[in-house]
Amino acid sequence: MEMLHLQPPQSIDLEKDRGLTLTWADGTVSFYPVVYLRKMSPSAEARKMRETINANPLTVLPARRGTQSTTLMAESIEMVGRYAIRIIFSDGHHTGLFSWQYLREIAPESTHPDPGEGDSLTPHA
Repeated sequence: MEMLHLQPPQSIDLEKDRGLTLTWADGTVSFYPVVYLRKMSPSAEARKMRETINANPLTVLPARRGTQSTTLMAESIEMVGRYAIRIIFSDGHHTGLFSWQYLREIAPESTHPDPGEGDSLTPHA
């Protein structure tokens, strides 16, 4: 099922050193670690690197630029219209636009609302 215009999340929470948490309109909560977001960046450069790694798992990764720290961080996020965000990483990368649809597709870990919540047949203590 293709969603052309996915609704923006209800909430966006960025912990610069940990990751991004999105709460979707259906109650699903998705967490994206910073390193995972950087690896999965939809930029042409990152997409090409993923293709290279898939073709040859022994590919040598380029050194990170623009950072004194050994810990990759998400410095900030910017809204791009109502359809995406841009993440500025501590290594200087900032060219990928993460659309809501793309973020939903790559969600590594999600928690879904309990379908039994609020059910009148559920006993309450």
